[in-house]
Amino acid sequence: MTGAMDLLLSVRGHQRVPSDTKEFHEATKRDALMRLKKDLDNLLETVEDTRRPAVQKEMCGFEALYHRFLQEDGPSVEWDRIEKLPEGAVKDYSTIKSPQEDHIRDMLDKLVVVKLNGGLGTSMGCHGPKSVIPVRNDLTFLDLTVQQIEHLNKKYNANVPLVLMNSFNTDEDTEKVIRKYKGFQVQIYTFNQSCYPRISRDSLLPVAKDFAIENDIEAWYPPGHGDFYQSFQNSGLLRKFIEEGREYCFLSNIDNLGATVDIKILNRLIGDDQQGDKPIEFVMEVTDKTRADVKGGTLINYENKLRLLEIAQVPKEHVDDFKSVKTFKFFNTNNIWARLKSIERVLNAKTMNMEIIVNNKTLDNGMRVIQLETAVGAAMKCFDGGIGINVPRSRFLPVKKTSDLLLVMSNLYSLKYGSLVMSPQRMFPTTPLVKLGDNHFSKVNQFLSRFANIPDLIELDHLTVSGDVTFGRGVSLRGTVIIIANHGDRIDIPAGAILENKIVSGNMRILDH
Repeated sequence: MTGAMDLLLSVRGHQRVPSDTKEFHEATKRDALMRLKKDLDNLLETVEDTRRPAVQKEMCGFEALYHRFLQEDGPSVEWDRIEKLPEGAVKDYSTIKSPQEDHIRDMLDKLVVVKLNGGLGTSMGCHGPKSVIPVRNDLTFLDLTVQQIEHLNKKYNANVPLVLMNSFNTDEDTEKVIRKYKGFQVQIYTFNQSCYPRISRDSLLPVAKDFAIENDIEAWYPPGHGDFYQSFQNSGLLRKFIEEGREYCFLSNIDNLGATVDIKILNRLIGDDQQGDKPIEFVMEVTDKTRADVKGGTLINYENKLRLLEIAQVPKEHVDDFKSVKTFKFFNTNNIWARLKSIERVLNAKTMNMEIIVNNKTLDNGMRVIQLETAVGAAMKCFDGGIGINVPRSRFLPVKKTSDLLLVMSNLYSLKYGSLVMSPQRMFPTTPLVKLGDNHFSKVNQFLSRFANIPDLIELDHLTVSGDVTFGRGVSLRGTVIIIANHGDRIDIPAGAILENKIVSGNMRILDH
C-alpha cells in the first residue's frame, strides 16, 4: 500500500495535475493536519502540569513547521531566478579594519558567544556529547572553547558569556561537565533546543505515544540548528541579554575549532569600522570553495536578498552546477553573527521562514520516519542588511571524522589560549586532504590504537590510508602518500619511517628481533 508520505512526495514532483486529483490532495493535507492536531492534544495530556506551558510552546513550533511542510510544493528555489551576488555583498576579510585597543573591551561587553552543542559523538564511536571528546593535549572541544573565552575576558577585562544550545541527547551530560569550570572567568548558560516527535512516513502522524521521552528516545529528535532562534527566545536568554545591553551573538558549531571570537568582524559590526546608519543584522562567514567542499551550502542572491542555498534544495539536473567551484566560489562555514534585537523583531513578527529539510530515517525496528529540520544560516533572508564575509580557511576547522582529528592532533598546529594556530613551518596555509578507511579508522579508539604517536604532517599534501595499517613512532609523511593494505593483509609502517610521494600496498610487517 502506498503511504501518505509517498503520495505527498509524488505530488510535489509534478506541477500539472487534474483538478480532481488536486482537490483529493488538498483534502488529504487537511485531514493530515486535523489528525496531527488531535494527536498532539493527546500527547500534551501526558505532560505533567508544571512542564505543560513550555511543551505547548514547542509543539506550536512543530505544528507550524508541519503545516508548512504540507503546504509547500516543488523546490524552494527556481534555478533560473538565482542572480549573481551584487557588488559588495561579500566583504573580503582583509579589507576589515582592526579596532583601536581601548575600544575592544566595550565591544566585547556587547557580545554573546553561542555554541551549538546538540550532537552526540556516536559517529566517531564515542558515548555522550561530541563536545567532550578529547581533541588535543587531553582537552575537549568544550575545554578549548572555555579557555578561548576566558583568555578574552582576562586580557581585556571583559565579560563575554558562553551559551551552549544543548539537545535532550546532550543536556544532562553537559550540565555535569560544566561544573568543573566554576572557578573560571566565564559565565556559562545553557538552554535546550526543541524536542519534536518523529513522523511516520506512512501515516504522517507522530510515532510517539506519550511525553516520557527517555522511555522511547527513538520517537523524538532535535530539529536541526535552525531551531536556535525560537528556542533562544523561549529560554528567556534572548530578552535577558538585550536588557543587559548586549547587541550581537556569534554562533558556531562546537566542533569547528577555527570558530573563535574575531575582533575584526566585531569591529565591523559595532566598532571603528562600522559603516552607515543602518546596523548589519546578519553576517554569514563564508570561505573559498575547494573540490573538498562541493556539498557545502553557498551564498546566493535571490529575490533581492542574500540567502543560503543548500544542496538539498537544488533540482537534480543542476547539482553539477551547484558543485562547480567556478559558478559558486564560496561555501558557508556556519559561523554566524546576528543582531539580538533583530532576532527578537523577526520572531515577534512571525516572519522567520527557513527552508524545511526533510530528513528520512529508518528506526532500529524498521519503521520509516521523517524529521523536519531547518538550518540556522537559512534565516539570513529574513533579516535586513545581511552580508557575507569571506574569511581565511583557518576559521573553518571542523572535526567531523577521525581524519580531521589526525590533523588537529598533529604538529600542523600548536595550541595558544585554547585556539589552534597553524605552524609557521608549513609552506602553504591549506590543510592536507586526508582520507582514512572507515573499517579500521572511523572510531576514535580504533584510530588511536593505530598510531604509536601522530606522524609529522608539516609537509603533507594528501594522505589516503585503507585497510589494516599501523604507524610506528616518529613517522614522517610528505607530499602525496597512499597506503593500501589489501583484504587479509597488514601493513606496519616502521618507527622513524619517512614516506614522501609514496604508494605502499600489499603486505608489509616489520618484525621485532
